[in-house]
Amino acid sequence: MSENIAAVSLFSGAGGLDIACFMAGIPVISSTDFDADCIETLKANEDIFGKTKILEGDLHHIDSSVFSGIVKQNKPEKFIVIGGAPCQPFSKAGYWVGNDTRKGIHDPRATLVNEYLRVVTDIRPDGFLFENVESLMHPTNKVIVDRFIEIITEAGYSYQTVRANALEYGVPQRRKRLFIIGTKGTFKRDEPVKTHCAPEKCKETGLKPYETAGKAIAGYEGDEFFEEYEVTKGGTYYEDLCQVPPGQNYKALTAWAGYPNPKFVADKRFWNFLLKLSPNEPSWTVCAQPGPWVGPFHWDNRRLRVPELAAIQTFPKGYKFCGTRRSIQKQIGNAVPCLMGKAMIEYLKESLE
Repeated sequence: MSENIAAVSLFSGAGGLDIACFMAGIPVISSTDFDADCIETLKANEDIFGKTKILEGDLHHIDSSVFSGIVKQNKPEKFIVIGGAPCQPFSKAGYWVGNDTRKGIHDPRATLVNEYLRVVTDIRPDGFLFENVESLMHPTNKVIVDRFIEIITEAGYSYQTVRANALEYGVPQRRKRLFIIGTKGTFKRDEPVKTHCAPEKCKETGLKPYETAGKAIAGYEGDEFFEEYEVTKGGTYYEDLCQVPPGQNYKALTAWAGYPNPKFVADKRFWNFLLKLSPNEPSWTVCAQPGPWVGPFHWDNRRLRVPELAAIQTFPKGYKFCGTRRSIQKQIGNAVPCLMGKAMIEYLKESLE
């Protein structure tokens, strides 16, 4: 790489965005999370995080000087901050209203978004990447984005907001996310480089067709990957699940779909109830905390296995996860798909060079 660039990761989780950084040629010198299982997951993957300083703790209680100290020890020519604050605090948007931007990020009731901004404005990286749910742009939450932009602009950063779908970056999954990317340099293009598109548009665009679930999880169907958690047979809706065609949900068993003797009423359930993957299509969004009959389910009428979930999120093959099955599902479901993150990091990196 033309520059010696390093990254400081906040809210690292299971490491999706951190891995994306490594993929983009930027080593992560510090990763942090408050969840003990996430920390164990990072430590378990020593081949990737062997030289990374891994910190367990709540960012509210980690002083910015800890991160600036790690940067000084590593002496990169340039460095970036990456991370996505948990989205639960966004009901507290009122905390962000006010004229004094510095007070906004040091408010004692501050959300984790404030803590991200506190670190960025304190240690002054050459660039940063902030990831979150697309609904952050909804009118009820827009005040957060507006204040975020006001604060980072005052701190001297140019920025781009990117509303992205993981499908367009080689991830075999429909997953929409928002990225706010800031730089002290200059963006070379308006958006990150897309690599994939709908099959019917490939000839016109020159891009690759969307990746499919079937291709992504091939090789994990054997008995050696069996998990007790995957079993649905004998459950309340097992027979109904078997009747749902691949790529569809419970609505296939309603009058709306012309199903004889309808089992359900269309639009009376969550859309991912009895949602089933098709091997020939990308996956639906992988959930962090799915209900008992919430998909996506495998087309073989079972729940997805851990290596299948990880593959759909484009984690490296053989990546290790620590904790209970429930915790692992949460770690994988909350992660930024690695290939999606890579495209965003490369876009940021390009602006620093």
